Amino acid sequence: MAQTAAGGLSDDIITQLLLARGVAREDLSRHRTPTLRAFLPDPSEFRDMELAAMRIADAIERREAITIYGDYDVDGATSAALLIRLIRMLGHDARHYIPDRLLEGYGPTGEALVRLGAEGAQLIVTVDCGAMAHEALAMAADAGVEVIVVDHHKCSAELPQALALVNPNRLDESDIGAAHGHLAAVGVAFLLGVALVRVLRGRGWFAGRAEPDLFALLDLVALGTVADVAALHGLNRALVAQGLKVMARRENIGMAALIDASRLNRAPTATDLGFALGPRVNAGGRVGEATLGVRLLTTQDAEEAREIAAQLSRLNEERRAIEMAVQEAAELQVERQGNRTVMVLSGKGWHPGVIGIVAGRIKEKTGKPTLVIALDDDGVGKGSGRSISGVDLGAAIIGARELGYLVAGGGHAMAAGLTVAADRLEAFADWLDDRLAGDVSRAQGAQSLLLDLAVAPRGLQPELVELLESAGPYGMGWPGPRVAVGPVRVVKADVVGADHLRMIVRGEDGASFKAMAFRSAQTEMGQTLIHGDHGRKLWLAGRARIDDWGPRRAAELHVDDAAWAD
Repeated sequence: MAQTAAGGLSDDIITQLLLARGVAREDLSRHRTPTLRAFLPDPSEFRDMELAAMRIADAIERREAITIYGDYDVDGATSAALLIRLIRMLGHDARHYIPDRLLEGYGPTGEALVRLGAEGAQLIVTVDCGAMAHEALAMAADAGVEVIVVDHHKCSAELPQALALVNPNRLDESDIGAAHGHLAAVGVAFLLGVALVRVLRGRGWFAGRAEPDLFALLDLVALGTVADVAALHGLNRALVAQGLKVMARRENIGMAALIDASRLNRAPTATDLGFALGPRVNAGGRVGEATLGVRLLTTQDAEEAREIAAQLSRLNEERRAIEMAVQEAAELQVERQGNRTVMVLSGKGWHPGVIGIVAGRIKEKTGKPTLVIALDDDGVGKGSGRSISGVDLGAAIIGARELGYLVAGGGHAMAAGLTVAADRLEAFADWLDDRLAGDVSRAQGAQSLLLDLAVAPRGLQPELVELLESAGPYGMGWPGPRVAVGPVRVVKADVVGADHLRMIVRGEDGASFKAMAFRSAQTEMGQTLIHGDHGRKLWLAGRARIDDWGPRRAAELHVDDAAWAD
Protein backbone atom coordinates (compact mmCIF):
# COMPACT_ATOMS: atom_id res chain seq x y z
CA MET A 1 0.00 0.00 0.00
CA ALA A 2 2.88 2.40 0.71
CA GLN A 3 4.11 1.86 -2.84
CA THR A 4 0.62 2.49 -4.19
CA ALA A 5 0.29 5.71 -2.21
CA ALA A 6 3.52 6.99 -3.70
CA GLY A 7 2.93 5.93 -7.28
CA GLY A 8 0.65 6.55 -10.21
CA LEU A 9 -2.26 4.56 -8.79
CA SER A 10 -2.65 7.06 -5.93
CA ASP A 11 -2.86 9.89 -8.45
CA ASP A 12 -5.50 7.93 -10.33
CA ILE A 13 -7.62 7.46 -7.18
CA ILE A 14 -7.49 11.18 -6.38
CA THR A 15 -8.30 12.04 -9.97
CA GLN A 16 -11.35 9.79 -9.89
CA LEU A 17 -12.51 11.28 -6.61
CA LEU A 18 -12.27 14.80 -8.04
CA LEU A 19 -14.03 13.86 -11.27
CA ALA A 20 -16.82 12.17 -9.31
CA ARG A 21 -17.36 15.44 -7.43
CA GLY A 22 -17.92 17.41 -10.61
CA VAL A 23 -14.45 18.77 -11.29
CA ALA A 24 -13.73 19.22 -15.00
CA ARG A 25 -10.69 17.30 -16.18
CA GLU A 26 -8.93 20.48 -17.32
CA ASP A 27 -9.44 21.96 -13.81
CA LEU A 28 -8.03 19.04 -11.83
CA SER A 29 -4.76 20.69 -10.82
CA ARG A 30 -6.54 23.66 -9.22
CA HIS A 31 -8.80 21.40 -7.14
CA ARG A 32 -6.14 18.83 -6.21
CA THR A 33 -4.55 21.32 -3.80
CA PRO A 34 -7.08 24.15 -3.25
CA THR A 35 -5.43 27.50 -2.53
CA LEU A 36 -6.85 30.98 -2.05
CA ARG A 37 -4.74 32.26 -4.93
CA ALA A 38 -6.63 29.89 -7.22
CA PHE A 39 -10.15 30.50 -5.90
CA LEU A 40 -10.39 33.94 -4.27
CA PRO A 41 -12.57 36.36 -6.29
CA ASP A 42 -12.12 40.12 -6.46
CA PRO A 43 -14.26 41.34 -3.53
CA SER A 44 -15.27 44.44 -5.50
CA GLU A 45 -17.38 42.18 -7.72
CA PHE A 46 -19.89 41.87 -4.86
CA ARG A 47 -22.55 44.54 -4.57
CA ASP A 48 -21.96 47.12 -1.81
CA MET A 49 -18.59 45.55 -0.89
CA GLU A 50 -16.56 48.66 -1.75
CA LEU A 51 -19.11 50.91 -0.05
CA ALA A 52 -18.93 48.84 3.13
CA ALA A 53 -15.13 48.68 3.07
CA MET A 54 -14.80 52.43 2.57
CA ARG A 55 -17.19 53.23 5.43
CA ILE A 56 -15.37 50.91 7.84
CA ALA A 57 -12.05 52.42 6.70
CA ASP A 58 -13.48 55.87 7.48
CA ALA A 59 -14.45 54.69 10.97
CA ILE A 60 -10.95 53.34 11.60
CA GLU A 61 -9.27 56.52 10.39
CA ARG A 62 -11.62 58.73 12.44
CA ARG A 63 -11.41 56.47 15.52
CA GLU A 64 -15.18 56.09 15.55
CA ALA A 65 -16.94 53.68 17.91
CA ILE A 66 -17.72 50.45 16.02
CA THR A 67 -20.01 47.66 17.21
CA ILE A 68 -20.13 44.25 15.54
CA TYR A 69 -23.62 42.76 15.93
CA GLY A 70 -23.39 38.99 15.49
CA ASP A 71 -25.72 36.02 15.52
CA TYR A 72 -25.48 33.61 18.47
CA ASP A 73 -24.33 30.56 16.48
CA VAL A 74 -20.83 29.53 15.36
CA ASP A 75 -21.03 31.38 12.05
CA GLY A 76 -22.10 34.54 13.85
CA ALA A 77 -19.43 34.20 16.55
CA THR A 78 -16.60 33.54 14.09
CA SER A 79 -17.77 36.35 11.76
CA ALA A 80 -17.84 38.82 14.65
CA ALA A 81 -14.49 37.59 15.99
CA LEU A 82 -12.88 37.90 12.55
CA LEU A 83 -13.86 41.55 12.12
CA ILE A 84 -12.96 42.44 15.70
CA ARG A 85 -9.53 40.81 15.41
CA LEU A 86 -8.92 42.47 12.05
CA ILE A 87 -9.90 45.90 13.32
CA ARG A 88 -7.46 45.39 16.22
CA MET A 89 -4.73 44.48 13.71
CA LEU A 90 -5.48 47.79 12.01
CA GLY A 91 -4.81 49.73 15.21
CA HIS A 92 -8.40 50.34 16.30
CA ASP A 93 -10.96 48.36 18.31
CA ALA A 94 -14.58 47.29 18.12
CA ARG A 95 -17.20 46.14 20.60
CA HIS A 96 -19.42 43.13 20.07
CA TYR A 97 -23.13 42.61 20.65
CA ILE A 98 -24.68 39.14 20.54
CA PRO A 99 -28.46 38.94 21.14
CA ASP A 100 -29.90 36.50 23.65
CA ARG A 101 -31.63 33.64 21.82
CA LEU A 102 -34.52 33.42 24.30
CA LEU A 103 -35.06 37.10 25.11
CA GLU A 104 -34.34 38.71 21.74
CA GLY A 105 -34.46 35.94 19.16
CA TYR A 106 -32.65 35.77 15.84
CA GLY A 107 -31.35 38.82 14.05
CA PRO A 108 -31.05 42.50 14.90
CA THR A 109 -33.95 44.17 16.69
CA GLY A 110 -34.73 47.83 16.17
CA GLU A 111 -34.65 48.43 19.91
CA ALA A 112 -31.14 46.98 20.23
CA LEU A 113 -29.76 48.94 17.25
CA VAL A 114 -31.23 52.21 18.48
CA ARG A 115 -29.94 51.56 22.01
CA LEU A 116 -26.43 50.81 20.73
CA GLY A 117 -26.52 54.06 18.78
CA ALA A 118 -27.64 55.97 21.86
CA GLU A 119 -24.79 54.39 23.83
CA GLY A 120 -22.27 55.82 21.36
CA ALA A 121 -21.91 53.35 18.48
CA GLN A 122 -21.22 55.42 15.38
CA LEU A 123 -21.19 52.41 13.07
CA ILE A 124 -22.83 49.01 13.53
CA VAL A 125 -21.93 46.02 11.36
CA THR A 126 -24.31 43.07 11.55
CA VAL A 127 -22.82 39.69 10.65
CA ASP A 128 -24.72 36.48 9.83
CA CYS A 129 -27.99 38.36 10.25
CA GLY A 130 -29.86 41.39 8.91
CA ALA A 131 -30.74 40.32 5.36
CA MET A 132 -34.45 40.20 6.24
CA ALA A 133 -34.49 42.69 9.15
CA HIS A 134 -36.58 45.32 7.36
CA GLU A 135 -38.36 46.76 10.41
CA ALA A 136 -35.28 46.78 12.65
CA LEU A 137 -33.09 48.51 10.11
CA ALA A 138 -35.82 51.05 9.33
CA MET A 139 -35.96 51.93 13.04
CA ALA A 140 -32.18 52.33 13.11
CA ALA A 141 -32.23 54.56 10.03
CA ASP A 142 -34.96 56.74 11.52
CA ALA A 143 -32.79 57.16 14.63
CA GLY A 144 -29.75 58.13 12.53
CA VAL A 145 -27.84 54.90 13.30
CA GLU A 146 -25.61 53.75 10.44
CA VAL A 147 -25.72 49.99 9.83
CA ILE A 148 -23.80 47.75 7.42
CA VAL A 149 -25.21 44.26 6.87
CA VAL A 150 -22.86 41.33 6.16
CA ASP A 151 -24.91 38.19 5.62
CA HIS A 152 -25.42 35.10 3.47
CA HIS A 153 -29.06 34.21 4.10
CA LYS A 154 -31.73 34.37 1.42
CA CYS A 155 -32.93 37.87 0.55
CA SER A 156 -36.31 39.10 -0.63
CA ALA A 157 -36.60 41.32 -3.69
CA GLU A 158 -36.99 44.37 -1.45
CA LEU A 159 -33.82 44.91 0.56
CA PRO A 160 -33.84 46.38 4.07
CA GLN A 161 -32.69 49.95 4.65
CA ALA A 162 -28.95 49.80 5.34
CA LEU A 163 -25.88 51.85 4.49
CA ALA A 164 -24.56 48.76 2.67
CA LEU A 165 -25.78 45.18 2.36
CA VAL A 166 -23.06 42.68 1.44
CA ASN A 167 -24.61 39.32 0.65
CA PRO A 168 -23.88 36.99 -2.30
CA ASN A 169 -27.50 35.84 -2.10
CA ARG A 170 -28.98 39.22 -2.99
CA LEU A 171 -31.33 38.76 -5.90
CA ASP A 172 -29.59 41.61 -7.74
CA GLU A 173 -26.08 40.27 -7.11
CA SER A 174 -23.54 40.18 -9.93
CA ASP A 175 -22.84 36.89 -11.68
CA ILE A 176 -19.51 36.50 -9.85
CA GLY A 177 -21.03 37.37 -6.51
CA ALA A 178 -23.98 35.03 -6.99
CA ALA A 179 -21.59 32.21 -7.89
CA HIS A 180 -20.37 32.41 -4.29
CA GLY A 181 -23.79 32.08 -2.68
CA HIS A 182 -22.53 28.99 -0.85
CA LEU A 183 -20.27 31.10 1.39
CA ALA A 184 -21.00 31.17 5.10
CA ALA A 185 -21.24 34.62 6.65
CA VAL A 186 -17.68 34.27 7.97
CA GLY A 187 -16.48 33.76 4.39
CA VAL A 188 -18.27 36.95 3.33
CA ALA A 189 -16.71 38.75 6.31
CA PHE A 190 -13.26 37.55 5.21
CA LEU A 191 -13.82 39.00 1.72
CA LEU A 192 -14.89 42.26 3.36
CA GLY A 193 -11.61 42.15 5.29
CA VAL A 194 -9.67 41.76 2.04
CA ALA A 195 -11.55 44.75 0.57
CA LEU A 196 -10.99 46.82 3.73
CA VAL A 197 -7.23 46.26 3.74
CA ARG A 198 -7.09 47.16 0.05
CA VAL A 199 -8.98 50.43 0.65
CA LEU A 200 -6.68 51.40 3.53
CA ARG A 201 -3.63 50.47 1.45
CA GLY A 202 -4.83 52.82 -1.27
CA ARG A 203 -5.20 55.60 1.29
CA GLY A 204 -1.62 55.16 2.54
CA TRP A 205 -2.72 53.83 5.92
CA PHE A 206 0.16 51.37 6.05
CA ALA A 207 2.90 53.93 5.62
CA GLY A 208 4.94 53.12 8.72
CA ARG A 209 2.50 50.36 9.75
CA ALA A 210 2.64 46.64 9.10
CA GLU A 211 -0.20 45.22 7.01
CA PRO A 212 -2.32 42.64 8.86
CA ASP A 213 -1.83 38.97 8.08
CA LEU A 214 -5.29 38.11 6.77
CA PHE A 215 -4.31 34.45 6.45
CA ALA A 216 -3.99 34.31 10.26
CA LEU A 217 -7.79 34.72 10.43
CA LEU A 218 -8.56 31.67 8.30
CA ASP A 219 -8.93 29.37 11.32
CA LEU A 220 -12.07 31.36 12.17
CA VAL A 221 -13.29 31.06 8.59
CA ALA A 222 -12.79 27.30 8.61
CA LEU A 223 -14.65 26.80 11.89
CA GLY A 224 -17.62 28.98 10.92
CA THR A 225 -17.89 27.51 7.43
CA VAL A 226 -17.92 23.87 8.53
CA ALA A 227 -20.13 24.45 11.58
CA ASP A 228 -22.71 26.25 9.42
CA VAL A 229 -22.78 23.25 7.05
CA ALA A 230 -21.82 25.42 4.08
CA ALA A 231 -21.03 23.54 0.88
CA LEU A 232 -17.33 22.66 0.78
CA HIS A 233 -16.62 23.21 -2.89
CA GLY A 234 -14.77 25.96 -4.71
CA LEU A 235 -13.74 28.87 -2.51
CA ASN A 236 -15.13 27.31 0.68
CA ARG A 237 -12.96 24.24 0.22
CA ALA A 238 -9.89 26.43 -0.20
CA LEU A 239 -10.82 28.53 2.86
CA VAL A 240 -11.26 25.44 5.04
CA ALA A 241 -8.14 23.68 3.71
CA GLN A 242 -5.96 26.69 4.47
CA GLY A 243 -7.80 27.45 7.71
CA LEU A 244 -7.03 24.00 9.09
CA LYS A 245 -3.33 24.68 8.52
CA VAL A 246 -3.62 27.94 10.47
CA MET A 247 -5.55 26.19 13.25
CA ALA A 248 -2.78 23.62 13.59
CA ARG A 249 -0.37 26.45 14.46
CA ARG A 250 -2.49 27.33 17.55
CA GLU A 251 -1.81 31.05 17.24
CA ASN A 252 -5.31 32.07 18.33
CA ILE A 253 -5.32 31.66 22.12
CA GLY A 254 -9.06 31.05 22.29
CA MET A 255 -9.04 28.53 19.47
CA ALA A 256 -6.17 26.63 21.11
CA ALA A 257 -8.13 26.49 24.39
CA LEU A 258 -11.19 25.23 22.50
CA ILE A 259 -9.12 22.47 20.89
CA ASP A 260 -7.74 21.45 24.28
CA ALA A 261 -11.21 21.46 25.85
CA SER A 262 -12.36 19.16 23.05
CA ARG A 263 -9.64 16.68 24.12
CA LEU A 264 -7.96 16.67 20.73
CA ASN A 265 -4.31 15.67 20.93
CA ARG A 266 -3.64 16.36 17.25
CA ALA A 267 -4.35 19.00 14.66
CA PRO A 268 -8.13 19.29 14.08
CA THR A 269 -9.76 17.96 10.93
CA ALA A 270 -12.87 19.28 9.19
CA THR A 271 -14.87 16.57 10.97
CA ASP A 272 -13.61 17.85 14.33
CA LEU A 273 -14.84 21.35 13.49
CA GLY A 274 -18.34 20.05 12.89
CA PHE A 275 -18.59 17.53 15.74
CA ALA A 276 -16.23 18.71 18.50
CA LEU A 277 -15.32 22.41 18.28
CA GLY A 278 -18.46 23.82 16.67
CA PRO A 279 -20.97 22.31 19.14
CA ARG A 280 -19.06 23.79 22.07
CA VAL A 281 -19.18 27.31 20.63
CA ASN A 282 -22.84 26.79 19.77
CA ALA A 283 -23.64 25.69 23.32
CA GLY A 284 -23.15 29.23 24.62
CA GLY A 285 -25.85 30.60 22.35
CA ARG A 286 -28.14 27.60 22.78
CA VAL A 287 -28.31 27.08 26.54
CA GLY A 288 -25.85 29.51 28.12
CA GLU A 289 -24.48 33.00 27.64
CA ALA A 290 -24.62 34.08 23.99
CA THR A 291 -21.40 36.12 24.12
CA LEU A 292 -19.14 33.26 25.24
CA GLY A 293 -18.17 32.20 21.72
CA VAL A 294 -17.02 35.59 20.47
CA ARG A 295 -15.33 36.34 23.79
CA LEU A 296 -13.36 33.09 23.56
CA LEU A 297 -12.28 33.70 19.98
CA THR A 298 -11.16 37.29 20.61
CA THR A 299 -9.55 37.08 24.04
CA GLN A 300 -5.83 37.70 24.41
CA ASP A 301 -5.71 36.22 27.92
CA ALA A 302 -4.80 32.51 28.05
CA GLU A 303 -6.37 31.95 31.48
CA GLU A 304 -9.65 33.58 30.43
CA ALA A 305 -9.62 31.41 27.30
CA ARG A 306 -9.22 28.22 29.35
CA GLU A 307 -12.06 29.24 31.69
CA ILE A 308 -14.46 30.08 28.83
CA ALA A 309 -13.59 26.90 26.93
CA ALA A 310 -14.24 24.81 30.05
CA GLN A 311 -17.56 26.60 30.59
CA LEU A 312 -18.58 25.92 26.99
CA SER A 313 -17.76 22.23 27.42
CA ARG A 314 -20.01 22.07 30.51
CA LEU A 315 -22.79 23.85 28.63
CA ASN A 316 -22.38 21.42 25.76
CA GLU A 317 -23.04 18.50 28.11
CA GLU A 318 -26.12 20.29 29.43
CA ARG A 319 -27.25 20.91 25.87
CA ARG A 320 -27.01 17.20 25.08
CA ALA A 321 -29.33 16.28 27.94
CA ILE A 322 -31.91 18.91 26.93
CA GLU A 323 -31.64 17.85 23.30
CA MET A 324 -32.31 14.21 24.15
CA ALA A 325 -35.53 15.08 25.98
CA VAL A 326 -36.83 17.25 23.14
CA GLN A 327 -35.87 14.66 20.52
CA GLU A 328 -37.77 11.90 22.33
CA ALA A 329 -40.89 14.08 22.45
CA ALA A 330 -40.54 15.10 18.81
CA GLU A 331 -40.05 11.52 17.61
CA LEU A 332 -43.37 10.53 19.20
CA GLN A 333 -45.02 13.05 16.88
CA VAL A 334 -43.28 11.67 13.80
CA GLU A 335 -45.40 8.54 14.00
CA ARG A 336 -48.55 10.70 13.83
CA GLN A 337 -47.41 12.78 10.85
CA GLY A 338 -48.79 10.25 8.36
CA ASN A 339 -47.74 10.90 4.80
CA ARG A 340 -46.55 14.47 5.27
CA THR A 341 -43.80 15.53 2.88
CA VAL A 342 -42.27 17.88 5.44
CA MET A 343 -42.08 16.98 9.12
CA VAL A 344 -43.54 19.87 11.19
CA LEU A 345 -43.20 19.03 14.89
CA SER A 346 -44.07 21.32 17.78
CA GLY A 347 -44.38 21.29 21.54
CA LYS A 348 -44.70 23.53 24.57
CA GLY A 349 -41.70 23.77 26.84
CA TRP A 350 -39.22 22.65 24.20
CA HIS A 351 -35.96 24.55 24.58
CA PRO A 352 -35.44 26.83 21.54
CA GLY A 353 -31.71 26.33 21.84
CA VAL A 354 -31.79 22.70 20.71
CA ILE A 355 -34.60 22.60 18.15
CA GLY A 356 -32.21 23.03 15.21
CA ILE A 357 -30.15 20.04 16.29
CA VAL A 358 -33.27 17.94 16.82
CA ALA A 359 -34.57 18.95 13.39
CA GLY A 360 -31.31 17.73 11.88
CA ARG A 361 -31.48 14.42 13.73
CA ILE A 362 -35.06 13.72 12.62
CA LYS A 363 -34.29 14.79 9.07
CA GLU A 364 -31.53 12.18 8.97
CA LYS A 365 -33.85 9.47 10.33
CA THR A 366 -36.85 10.22 8.10
CA GLY A 367 -35.10 11.47 4.96
CA LYS A 368 -37.54 14.41 4.89
CA PRO A 369 -37.14 18.16 5.49
CA THR A 370 -37.98 18.78 9.15
CA LEU A 371 -39.10 21.78 11.18
CA VAL A 372 -39.10 21.65 14.98
CA ILE A 373 -41.04 24.43 16.71
CA ALA A 374 -40.95 25.46 20.38
CA LEU A 375 -44.27 26.97 21.50
CA ASP A 376 -44.44 29.46 24.37
CA ASP A 377 -47.34 30.21 26.72
CA ASP A 378 -48.41 33.18 24.59
CA GLY A 379 -49.13 31.03 21.56
CA VAL A 380 -46.01 31.96 19.61
CA GLY A 381 -43.71 29.34 18.12
CA LYS A 382 -40.01 29.72 17.36
CA GLY A 383 -38.89 27.11 14.87
CA SER A 384 -35.77 25.81 13.21
CA GLY A 385 -35.61 23.62 10.11
CA ARG A 386 -33.16 21.40 8.28
CA SER A 387 -33.58 20.28 4.69
CA ILE A 388 -32.40 17.52 2.39
CA SER A 389 -30.19 18.03 -0.64
CA GLY A 390 -32.22 19.39 -3.56
CA VAL A 391 -34.94 21.06 -1.46
CA ASP A 392 -34.57 24.82 -0.80
CA LEU A 393 -36.17 25.22 2.60
CA GLY A 394 -35.05 28.83 3.07
CA ALA A 395 -36.84 30.01 -0.07
CA ALA A 396 -40.02 28.22 1.03
CA ILE A 397 -39.91 29.86 4.45
CA ILE A 398 -39.51 33.30 2.88
CA GLY A 399 -42.47 32.52 0.62
CA ALA A 400 -44.59 31.52 3.62
CA ARG A 401 -43.70 34.74 5.38
CA GLU A 402 -44.64 36.85 2.36
CA LEU A 403 -48.03 35.09 2.19
CA GLY A 404 -48.76 35.77 5.86
CA TYR A 405 -48.38 32.26 7.25
CA LEU A 406 -45.42 33.33 9.40
CA VAL A 407 -44.61 36.28 11.61
CA ALA A 408 -40.97 36.10 10.54
CA GLY A 409 -38.68 33.69 8.75
CA GLY A 410 -35.68 33.20 6.53
CA GLY A 411 -32.61 31.09 5.97
CA HIS A 412 -30.77 29.30 3.22
CA ALA A 413 -31.33 26.13 1.22
CA MET A 414 -30.39 23.63 3.94
CA ALA A 415 -31.46 25.47 7.11
CA ALA A 416 -34.07 28.02 8.11
CA GLY A 417 -35.66 29.70 11.10
CA LEU A 418 -39.15 31.05 11.67
CA THR A 419 -41.65 32.60 14.04
CA VAL A 420 -45.26 31.43 13.75
CA ALA A 421 -48.51 31.97 15.65
CA ALA A 422 -49.77 28.69 17.07
CA ASP A 423 -53.19 29.15 15.46
CA ARG A 424 -51.53 29.38 12.02
CA LEU A 425 -49.34 26.33 12.49
CA GLU A 426 -51.59 23.76 10.81
CA ALA A 427 -52.33 26.00 7.83
CA PHE A 428 -48.61 26.69 7.45
CA ALA A 429 -47.76 22.98 7.57
CA ASP A 430 -50.38 22.23 4.90
CA TRP A 431 -49.09 25.02 2.65
CA LEU A 432 -45.47 23.90 3.11
CA ASP A 433 -46.39 20.33 2.22
CA ASP A 434 -48.03 21.48 -1.02
CA ARG A 435 -45.16 23.85 -1.85
CA LEU A 436 -42.37 21.29 -1.40
CA ALA A 437 -44.07 18.01 -2.36
CA GLY A 438 -42.64 17.94 -5.87
CA ASP A 439 -39.13 18.99 -4.78
CA VAL A 440 -39.01 16.38 -2.02
CA SER A 441 -40.27 13.64 -4.32
CA ARG A 442 -37.64 14.44 -6.93
CA ALA A 443 -34.88 14.69 -4.31
CA GLN A 444 -35.81 11.37 -2.73
CA GLY A 445 -36.08 9.70 -6.13
CA ALA A 446 -32.56 10.83 -6.94
CA GLN A 447 -31.12 9.47 -3.70
CA SER A 448 -28.83 6.50 -4.00
CA LEU A 449 -25.78 5.20 -2.21
CA LEU A 450 -22.86 6.25 -4.38
CA LEU A 451 -19.60 4.37 -3.91
CA ASP A 452 -16.12 5.68 -4.70
CA LEU A 453 -14.10 2.54 -4.05
CA ALA A 454 -14.44 -1.15 -3.22
CA VAL A 455 -11.68 -2.98 -1.36
CA ALA A 456 -11.07 -6.33 0.28
CA PRO A 457 -10.88 -6.24 4.11
CA ARG A 458 -7.08 -6.39 4.05
CA GLY A 459 -7.06 -3.30 1.85
CA LEU A 460 -8.62 -1.16 4.61
CA GLN A 461 -5.34 0.26 5.91
CA PRO A 462 -4.30 3.62 7.45
CA GLU A 463 -2.33 4.41 4.27
CA LEU A 464 -5.52 4.16 2.20
CA VAL A 465 -7.38 6.43 4.62
CA GLU A 466 -4.62 9.04 4.43
CA LEU A 467 -4.64 8.88 0.64
CA LEU A 468 -8.41 9.39 0.47
CA GLU A 469 -8.27 12.24 2.98
CA SER A 470 -5.75 14.07 0.79
CA ALA A 471 -8.63 14.95 -1.58
CA GLY A 472 -10.44 16.74 1.28
CA PRO A 473 -11.51 18.59 3.26
CA TYR A 474 -14.91 16.95 2.96
CA GLY A 475 -18.33 18.12 4.02
CA MET A 476 -21.64 19.32 2.63
CA GLY A 477 -21.41 19.53 -1.17
CA TRP A 478 -18.06 17.70 -1.22
CA PRO A 479 -18.88 14.33 0.35
CA GLY A 480 -16.22 12.15 1.86
CA PRO A 481 -15.32 9.04 -0.14
CA ARG A 482 -17.67 6.14 0.50
CA VAL A 483 -15.85 2.82 0.52
CA ALA A 484 -17.41 -0.64 0.18
CA VAL A 485 -15.55 -3.36 2.08
CA GLY A 486 -16.27 -7.06 1.85
CA PRO A 487 -17.28 -9.72 1.84
CA VAL A 488 -17.10 -9.92 5.66
CA ARG A 489 -18.80 -11.76 8.52
CA VAL A 490 -19.77 -10.15 11.83
CA VAL A 491 -17.62 -11.51 14.64
CA LYS A 492 -19.07 -9.31 17.38
CA ALA A 493 -21.76 -6.62 17.54
CA ASP A 494 -22.90 -4.56 20.52
CA VAL A 495 -24.45 -1.21 21.40
CA VAL A 496 -22.30 1.55 22.87
CA GLY A 497 -23.11 5.09 23.96
CA ALA A 498 -26.33 6.65 22.70
CA ASP A 499 -27.67 4.13 20.18
CA HIS A 500 -24.33 3.50 18.41
CA LEU A 501 -23.55 0.08 16.94
CA ARG A 502 -20.00 -1.26 17.28
CA MET A 503 -18.81 -4.30 15.34
CA ILE A 504 -15.77 -6.41 14.73
CA VAL A 505 -15.90 -8.03 11.28
CA ARG A 506 -13.58 -10.44 9.47
CA GLY A 507 -13.05 -11.08 5.79
CA GLU A 508 -12.28 -14.25 3.89
CA ASP A 509 -8.72 -12.98 3.52
CA GLY A 510 -8.30 -13.28 7.31
CA ALA A 511 -8.20 -9.55 7.96
CA SER A 512 -10.48 -8.07 10.63
CA PHE A 513 -11.37 -4.47 11.47
CA LYS A 514 -13.69 -2.40 13.64
CA ALA A 515 -16.83 -0.82 12.20
CA MET A 516 -19.13 1.77 13.78
CA ALA A 517 -22.69 2.67 12.77
CA PHE A 518 -23.60 5.83 14.68
CA ARG A 519 -27.18 6.34 15.92
CA SER A 520 -28.17 3.13 14.14
CA ALA A 521 -28.61 0.48 16.82
CA GLN A 522 -32.42 0.72 16.73
CA THR A 523 -32.73 0.91 12.96
CA GLU A 524 -33.61 -2.07 10.80
CA MET A 525 -29.99 -2.28 9.66
CA GLY A 526 -28.70 -2.12 13.21
CA GLN A 527 -31.04 -4.78 14.53
CA THR A 528 -30.17 -7.07 11.62
CA LEU A 529 -26.44 -6.68 12.23
CA ILE A 530 -26.85 -7.34 15.96
CA HIS A 531 -29.29 -10.25 15.86
CA GLY A 532 -28.97 -11.59 12.31
CA ASP A 533 -27.09 -14.58 10.96
CA HIS A 534 -23.43 -13.84 11.77
CA GLY A 535 -22.35 -16.68 9.55
CA ARG A 536 -23.73 -14.97 6.49
CA LYS A 537 -21.41 -12.81 4.37
CA LEU A 538 -22.16 -9.14 3.74
CA TRP A 539 -20.75 -5.92 2.31
CA LEU A 540 -20.38 -2.78 4.41
CA ALA A 541 -20.30 0.72 2.93
CA GLY A 542 -19.20 3.87 4.68
CA ARG A 543 -16.34 6.25 5.46
CA ALA A 544 -12.88 4.90 6.17
CA ARG A 545 -11.31 6.56 9.19
CA ILE A 546 -8.20 6.28 11.38
CA ASP A 547 -8.69 4.73 14.83
CA ASP A 548 -6.16 6.39 17.15
CA TRP A 549 -7.42 4.85 20.39
CA GLY A 550 -5.67 1.49 20.30
CA PRO A 551 -2.01 0.63 20.87
CA ARG A 552 -1.36 1.04 17.13
CA ARG A 553 -2.97 3.07 14.38
CA ALA A 554 -5.61 1.12 12.50
CA ALA A 555 -8.28 1.81 9.93
CA GLU A 556 -11.95 1.45 10.79
CA LEU A 557 -15.19 1.90 8.87
CA HIS A 558 -18.02 4.28 9.82
CA VAL A 559 -20.94 2.43 8.28
CA ASP A 560 -23.72 4.06 6.25
CA ASP A 561 -25.30 0.90 4.89
CA ALA A 562 -24.93 -2.86 4.63
CA ALA A 563 -26.03 -5.50 2.12
CA TRP A 564 -25.91 -9.27 2.05
CA ALA A 565 -23.21 -10.66 -0.21
CA ASP A 566 -25.22 -13.77 -1.11
